[in-house]
Amino acid sequence: MSQYCFLIPIYNHDKTITATVERLLPYELPIIIVDDGSNDHTKEVLATLAEEHKSLVLLHTLPENSGKGGAVMAGFHVAAEEGFTHALQIDSDGQHDSNDIPEFLALSKQNPGALISGYPQYDESMPTSRRIGRKITHFWVHIETLSMQIKDTMCGFRVYPLYQTVGLIKRRHIGTRMDFDIEIMVRLYWAGTPVLFIPTKVIYPQGGQSHFRALQDNLKISWLHTRLFFGMLPRIPLILLRRFKS
Repeated sequence: MSQYCFLIPIYNHDKTITATVERLLPYELPIIIVDDGSNDHTKEVLATLAEEHKSLVLLHTLPENSGKGGAVMAGFHVAAEEGFTHALQIDSDGQHDSNDIPEFLALSKQNPGALISGYPQYDESMPTSRRIGRKITHFWVHIETLSMQIKDTMCGFRVYPLYQTVGLIKRRHIGTRMDFDIEIMVRLYWAGTPVLFIPTKVIYPQGGQSHFRALQDNLKISWLHTRLFFGMLPRIPLILLRRFKS
């Protein structure tokens, strides 16, 4: 029987994490929060949340910052050890629309072996530079997967099937920073995990704090696409065969 939990990676989002958790409480699912080496004030906020909601909130603290991907993967291991089969990842900064959670959970329960991902519907708050960067990434992902099926690889609002996901990260080194969301989806797709999408509203809150490092993270993503492209080449027959069978 499937067992679901929420997974929230956090690094210094002390101003938004309380509201994020409060929006999840009505679903009465366990909430795993991974503190990715946050500052002292954020740790105080997290400790308060864990104490106030001890029946639902499980706080896991990393000794130092490991990057978004590192925090999410640490959360996967915690969730699997706790006996959960699926983890719904949602960011701590208020970008994701929690009203869509029932639809994410319902689609996952209908397709328990699939990765369920948000397909972002942005408003005018999205910076132009991020919009251009996403278009470039999606161009390369379509090549790396030989498919137009993958609509978005950068949205962190997802339901992960933990058996497939934890198995993958035990076999492969996956990027630990902003390259994580892209790489984990492409490699799960290569491994035969279905990827399904749900349109969801995503905003860039005014005054919001982004940890995207323009130079370093764009370089990491560029190097990632290079590795994925050459990793795709020997997989072409298998990818095409799977598409033919489907």
